[in-house]
Amino acid sequence: QVQLVESGGGLVQAGGSLRLSCAASGSIFSIPSMAWYRQAPGKQRELVARITGGGTTNYADSVKGRFTISRDNAKNTMYLQMNSLKPEDTGTYYCAASIVHTPWQGANEYWGQGTQVTVSS
Repeated sequence: QVQLVESGGGLVQAGGSLRLSCAASGSIFSIPSMAWYRQAPGKQRELVARITGGGTTNYADSVKGRFTISRDNAKNTMYLQMNSLKPEDTGTYYCAASIVHTPWQGANEYWGQGTQVTVSS
């Protein structure tokens, strides 16, 4: 019904940059909210950044000033620009979206399959 596909992960040295993308496809009326989460080995999944359809953003304290979340509503795509990467940013990054399929229904939550980000020291 809905697919979220992430791309852009990889291996980068500390101080480097990566840009993640998350494209939503399928039966979509609107996407009130999209977010990036990450999970490091042995740790719980944590919120990295969130953006609403109107462009309101919030970030985890650990990434403020280094990461920028954005979205292209026409393309149903969200981005995460990650600069000044640190080894502690290593983990699997997941895209999440709250998606409304029809005007008379509430939103459902969807997750992508994840993309690996590895920052070497």
